[in-house]
Amino acid sequence: MTARKIHMLNTQIHNLDMEQTLALVDQAIADRKQIHHVAVNAGKIVKMQSDAELRESVNNSDLINADGQAVIWASKFLNQPLKERVAGIDLMGKLVELAHQKNYKIYLFGAKEDVVSKVVSIYKEKYGEDLVAGYRNGYFSKQDEPQIAADIAASGAQILFVAITSPIKENFLYQNREALAAVNMIMGVGGSFDVVAGVTKRAPLWMQNSGLEWFYRFLQEPGRMWKRYLVGNFKFIVLVLTEKFRGKPEKK
Repeated sequence: MTARKIHMLNTQIHNLDMEQTLALVDQAIADRKQIHHVAVNAGKIVKMQSDAELRESVNNSDLINADGQAVIWASKFLNQPLKERVAGIDLMGKLVELAHQKNYKIYLFGAKEDVVSKVVSIYKEKYGEDLVAGYRNGYFSKQDEPQIAADIAASGAQILFVAITSPIKENFLYQNREALAAVNMIMGVGGSFDVVAGVTKRAPLWMQNSGLEWFYRFLQEPGRMWKRYLVGNFKFIVLVLTEKFRGKPEKK
């Protein structure tokens, strides 16, 4: 399957729906190839404008989905309509089910120790002991990265989920992609482990479909999230309007 890319706001995004994305991952595992996956939302696209390292890590990945209704709306406004939102947490859930059905193994990397261990327990109880090849919390130094990557590669996992904040997870996956070559699907999933473990709640479906999932998250932790969402969303709107009406040179 050849996935068409759109280019907007210094970002490349593949025009794929959920089922097409899953098919690509399943085929990569069958062919023993690697897909480095990244999901972009409004906040990440804003960061990419000033963070050259993050921009390189994202745009050089193999598969980029739009995770965020604002990105879908922006693509339509800029006359490059994307098919649908492919949220990272939804893709993770479907990949876990796929792993169970086809006897693949997953590795969970990120979050606090009690959170990631709880996610492991939940998945093992639901899908069986053989699903999880290994796990590790998300607290480490830059010097630890080579050993972490080596441990993950040696685990026998076909799918790696990294639940660490941006831009750390994107840069870790991009910079260690060769060390992780034995793992067929490597992807960042942000705060998804917290949701699976019940630490945070996900917005109701109507809020997700209305582009208000960010607001639900903001209401849960306003002190920590106000800058990310309120300031970040305003900057995203400015970027979209600038590209629409004046154009903006692409950064190299």
